[in-house]
Amino acid sequence: MQDNRILTYIENVIENMPLDWLNLTTHRLDIYEEELAKVQFLEQFEALFNVDNFKTEALSELPTAYDYIRLGHPLSCVLEWGIANLNDTKPQNVISFSSKTTPILAILRKNLLENKKTQIVYTGELPEFFDADIIKNVYGYTFELVQVEHVKGIPEFDGSTIFISQRDDFGNFNLTSNIDFFVSTHPDFGSVVLVSGEENESYVSEIQHVRRRETIAMTPANCLAVLNALVGKSTSDNKKSNVEEDKKQVLASIKEITNVNTKAVVGSSGLSIQYAIMMGLVYDALENHKGKKIRFIVPPNCYGGTNDQARRVAACSDDIEVVDLPVDGGQDMVQSIDAVLDKIAQEDAVPYIIAEIPTNPRVEVPDLIKLKDTLSKERKTSSGVIAIDPVFILDQTFCPNVHFLGDNDILSAVRTISYVSGSKFPSGGKCTAGYCTANKKAEALMDKIALHLNLCDNEATHLQYEILAKQLPSMNQRIHDAYKNTREFVNFIHDALPDAKINFVSEELAEQGFTPSVFSLDLPTKGNTEEEKETYKRALNLKLINLMINEIPNESKYCVSYGQLKGCYWTIPATSTQGTTKEGDKDYIARVALSPVLDLELHKKVFSDFVAQI
Repeated sequence: MQDNRILTYIENVIENMPLDWLNLTTHRLDIYEEELAKVQFLEQFEALFNVDNFKTEALSELPTAYDYIRLGHPLSCVLEWGIANLNDTKPQNVISFSSKTTPILAILRKNLLENKKTQIVYTGELPEFFDADIIKNVYGYTFELVQVEHVKGIPEFDGSTIFISQRDDFGNFNLTSNIDFFVSTHPDFGSVVLVSGEENESYVSEIQHVRRRETIAMTPANCLAVLNALVGKSTSDNKKSNVEEDKKQVLASIKEITNVNTKAVVGSSGLSIQYAIMMGLVYDALENHKGKKIRFIVPPNCYGGTNDQARRVAACSDDIEVVDLPVDGGQDMVQSIDAVLDKIAQEDAVPYIIAEIPTNPRVEVPDLIKLKDTLSKERKTSSGVIAIDPVFILDQTFCPNVHFLGDNDILSAVRTISYVSGSKFPSGGKCTAGYCTANKKAEALMDKIALHLNLCDNEATHLQYEILAKQLPSMNQRIHDAYKNTREFVNFIHDALPDAKINFVSEELAEQGFTPSVFSLDLPTKGNTEEEKETYKRALNLKLINLMINEIPNESKYCVSYGQLKGCYWTIPATSTQGTTKEGDKDYIARVALSPVLDLELHKKVFSDFVAQI
């Protein structure tokens, strides 16, 4: 009886859900508490369930489940809540993935760090996406593979037992006491992992964090399909998939945008791409530089996902280490790279550099000729042998239109891989899929990157390819139009509040093609001590953001993203994108992102009102 009530409620929610649940990639930070992600949403969702309230207005007022759909979203939470209730377990113990592999890797990672054994049990054939040799030899995970005819045949085991079920029915997990983790995979939609038993609940946050950093949640469209299947509705929309044609179009657009004819790959998110790059490069180092240490060189204040992911990869191997690269706020990227590469050369280690150009959040661009020369410089090890040349991993999400990789472009002579987060300019905020490609010098690395993207089952979904196929051709024009708005707003702020420090590209850099639509704003402050000044400035940041949101609610949003088709996005990096960055490296400034379409005159007026109040 309870099952019927749950399914009926889900069906009604599907019919009445807000359109944002399906279409937004970023959600409102003003009604979001990170430490209560998913929990707060589900508590209030369950309260609606208890009184059978599924009105659109009530659902719209629920607090943000996650600030970014890569981490999770309302529909993933509803799906997990429904499956949990149908299987008499807690909603937090059910986690959905767009990937079929990554939930297994998440459990293996925790057991590696805790030196705990794992057996992976399956019926029929081992899933084709699971390459046991590479997972053991490159990721360093240990496990035993056990094939059984039936779950009753699972052997006793001193450690964790993962059971992989490949089937279309996500709803019924048929739990037994000899399974710790039940991973149900679907050929089209991804997977759901159910954590069984109180003794395994410490894994929940770890699995959730892997979903946050190395992959994405099951997408809203696929969650909706699974929810429809749960309530007995057809999951097909009778729409013929043109994924091969869409993929062909996307890859052609990437070649045109990047000015390079090498292989490109498209992942489910920017971090999915970055993880494939990192693990592909680890694989290459293990094959071609046996016995040598691996060094990932990363700016300490860069986007928290990049910073955190690099450290998580390093945590799994004694041979991998993260080296800080100061690049921002007065630190010169070229000088920092030169010093770090000299040190790593002395160690005879393998150097991989991850950097953003322009930097985030201070929108700085290094001297590119000096950067090229520094990266190209031949260095010697302590024994006098020529050191391994670096691979430059360039995050150019702010300016994906700039040519770095072509035969006559600035980094053509340096092994360079470029990647872009797709929820920004490539899709206009319509999906999270990202892409990467390489110049000719680094072309050989792309096969290994593609291998790890596929092993982690992190390729873009069919719908993501469809969205990118539509949006990528207009990307450069949108970047141009958004930059014009941003430059005009920056110039206005400079005149209206000359004491504010604005971080944005110069006119000279813009003429070179660096036309971002993001700037950071360091507001003037007051106080007798540094602490008083910092407290005042942080309060002023929030006052400005709240004023913009309240006065222009249809356009201004408190949100971490940028590159959207319309509107204006405000955030404070220290409390959003730099969430896992060390406190001393965080930036408590306002970051503003403008789109090609917004009421710029109204934004100027509201900013003038703000200036009059301080």
